[in-house]
Amino acid sequence: MATMLERNKKVKAPQKTRAEHMEDALYREVWEDVNNEKTMQFIKKYSKHMMVAALMILIVATGIQIGVRTHRANKIATANAYEMAIENRDANALAALADNASGATADLALFQAYLLDNDVNKLEKLANDGNTRDFRDLARLHIVGIRGDDMTAQDMKKYLSDMDSKSSPFYYSARITLAQKYLSENNTSAANEILDEIIADKNAPSTIAATAATLR
Repeated sequence: MATMLERNKKVKAPQKTRAEHMEDALYREVWEDVNNEKTMQFIKKYSKHMMVAALMILIVATGIQIGVRTHRANKIATANAYEMAIENRDANALAALADNASGATADLALFQAYLLDNDVNKLEKLANDGNTRDFRDLARLHIVGIRGDDMTAQDMKKYLSDMDSKSSPFYYSARITLAQKYLSENNTSAANEILDEIIADKNAPSTIAATAATLR
C-alpha cells in the first residue's frame, strides 16, 4: 500500500523484485514452520492435560443432562404418586411419599395423610421436622386444638412462639387461640391485652377481629 507521502506526490509504490518476493515467501515458510513446531511442542507437552480437561467437560455436560432428566422424571413420578394417593384416599401412601419427597411437597403429603387417618403422630412429625415453616406452624395449631386442654397458657404460649410474628400466616390465629386459653384460666388481663391488640390492628382478618371483639 502506498504511503501518505507517496499518495500526496502521486508517486506509485515501487514494485518488489523477484528476489524480494522469494525472500518474503521463504520468510513466511520459515515462520509457519516455526509456529507449527511450537504448536506441536505445546500439544505434546499438554496433550494429557487437554485430554483430561476435554474428558471432564464431557463428563460434566453428560452429568448435567442426566441430572436434569432424572430430576424431571422424579418430579413427574412424585406428582403421579401424589395424585394416585389422593384419589385413593391412601394415608399410608401419602406418608410414604412424604418420606421420599422434599420441601413443601413432602409437608403437604404428610399433612393430608393426617387429615385422612387423624394420626396425631403425623402432626407431631410435621410440627417438629417439617421442611417449611408454614406447615410446621399449621401442624402446631392443629396440635393445640387437639391437646390444648392439657396445656397451661404459658405452655401454649411457648409452643406457639414461632408464630408470634406477622411473618407467619397463622399469626392472628395463634394470638386468638392463646387469648382464649388465658380466658379459660380466668386470666382476663392477659387475654384482654391480646384481644385489644387484635381489635386495634387494621390488618387483622375481619373474622378474627370480630371474634376478639366478642371475647372482649
